[in-house]
Amino acid sequence: MAHTNPVGWFDIHVANLDRAKKFYETVFNVKLTDLPVQWGKQSIFPFDHESPNISGALVEKAEFVPSGNNTVVYFETEDCTTEEQSVKKAGGKVVQPKISIGDFGFISIFIDTEGNTIGLHSRK
Repeated sequence: MAHTNPVGWFDIHVANLDRAKKFYETVFNVKLTDLPVQWGKQSIFPFDHESPNISGALVEKAEFVPSGNNTVVYFETEDCTTEEQSVKKAGGKVVQPKISIGDFGFISIFIDTEGNTIGLHSRK
């Protein structure tokens, strides 16, 4: 396990699944899939079932309280500025426009429609 990425899944808690789903589908130009109702109100991000990769879900929680003091999930992207431009149109707010992190590339940070702090990472 020493040379393997330990992240395999993430949950982003939201107060309103429909609103959050629309936001993420707009920003990342993807289609989220609703999970069976008996698992709770959840929509998963796309992933390849045949090869190991990371994915996650939006999970509606009735008791969710938005907070800027939470775990930050970073989404890989070709160039952070592309998604940054979609964030405001989709109802979110860019709080850290694209900045260099040296040899590691670039990041930007936004707040989604549910109050979650989310990061973007790109190599260019």
